[in-house]
Amino acid sequence: MRLDKFMKVARLSKRRTVAKEALEAGRVLRAGHTLKPGYQVKSGDELEIHYARRIVTVRVLAVPERPGVRTDPATLYEVIAERAEDDLPPL
Repeated sequence: MRLDKFMKVARLSKRRTVAKEALEAGRVLRAGHTLKPGYQVKSGDELEIHYARRIVTVRVLAVPERPGVRTDPATLYEVIAERAEDDLPPL
């Protein structure tokens, strides 16, 4: 499944277009590298998502085979770490 679609299905983003814009802006990282919207998500991937005021690191637990089928978003990923932007060192 594409990363932008996974973020929408897992409710890490409100809309797929918002997820796509975040990915194109370089606000989603995996192993320190930015990802593209078409990245194929695999279970076990650790993603660092930079929101407006916080940074959330999640581990993908499962990728639904069919996104149309109802799945509980809480079963798709687990939050590893969460911190506020204020906790980051200045550039």
